[in-house]
Amino acid sequence: MKQLLDALTPGDIEWRIATQLDPKRIPAHIAVIMDGNGRWARQRNYPRILGHKAGIDPVRTTVETCAQLGLEALTLYAFSVENWKRPRHEIEGLWRLLRIYLRRELPNLMRNDIQLAAIGRIESLPANVQAELRHVMDKTAQNRGMRLNLAINYGGRTELVDAVNAMIENARNEGNLDALEITEEAISAHLYTAGLKDPDLLIRTSGEMRISNFLLWQIAYAELYVTDTLWPDFTRRELLEAIADYQNRERRFGGLARTAHTALEPSPYSFEEELLELPLA
Repeated sequence: MKQLLDALTPGDIEWRIATQLDPKRIPAHIAVIMDGNGRWARQRNYPRILGHKAGIDPVRTTVETCAQLGLEALTLYAFSVENWKRPRHEIEGLWRLLRIYLRRELPNLMRNDIQLAAIGRIESLPANVQAELRHVMDKTAQNRGMRLNLAINYGGRTELVDAVNAMIENARNEGNLDALEITEEAISAHLYTAGLKDPDLLIRTSGEMRISNFLLWQIAYAELYVTDTLWPDFTRRELLEAIADYQNRERRFGGLARTAHTALEPSPYSFEEELLELPLA
């Protein structure tokens, strides 16, 4: 948190929002569906690829701000398994932009002690994209700050399929296939995000009210924050506002609110017990 405050101008709106945040309740892991690049371009009569290019600056700002806040992980939805349906020239443009981003941002990743990881079916990407990703991941592998996950050729359903297949393959290789037990813990241990905390907060830009096959297992209890802002217009201020909104919520994980739980505890004989004693019709 101190790193962020040092980077902001005292008295401005971002500084004021940041000073109101509780450093002890900063999300450990934030996930972002970066949506709206195409609409941003269309509103300006630009080619779609210029919308994707305009989305690079918010990526840099979001990554740097989350690192300065002390997050453990940030996961950005960059390219889904369904995105292959887009026109070929747009896909090829996205790969060029990704390679440019990786080359340009490596110094920033190193300066902020960020470790880059790619999650998804990376082996299906073009060879030059895979090589660029491996280069940056190798260079940042020893960094001990925030982990930045780029979800590329990613799908929540394919991740679950890959996790179960990995479990089966491991059990077969160990000669324990008959004893294989599918549990929540086992599945979590074989996800692309194994070893990371599940996201506390999921942010989606552009106002769309859907998950889009993103981290389906991991966001079971994530808080959702949807903004109408298109991704190229997403600023540090809006990121801080999303975190402030998150801190104003009470996370119950399927249980009761603290006030409701406290209200029920003192009485040794509750109204619910009286209801249970009533005869059934």
